[in-house]
Amino acid sequence: MRRLLASAALVSGVFLTVSVTAAPAQAESIRYAYYMQADCYNGGNLGIQWGWWTTYRCSYQTMGGNQWFWFLYA
Repeated sequence: MRRLLASAALVSGVFLTVSVTAAPAQAESIRYAYYMQADCYNGGNLGIQWGWWTTYRCSYQTMGGNQWFWFLYA
């Protein structure tokens, strides 16, 4: 019985440690809008290099009408 209690305490401690040290998730938001795809990817890579975000994506979307932009989400 003593071994079972020790194992349960150890497992609980491991799960508690993992949940406390996990980084909080950040919601993705629009950071900028570009006319050209290359500019969007360059801006995303610069943001990673400068430590502003860890991941990004570029999405080609319209803002209504016939104007299309590359949106940088990070």
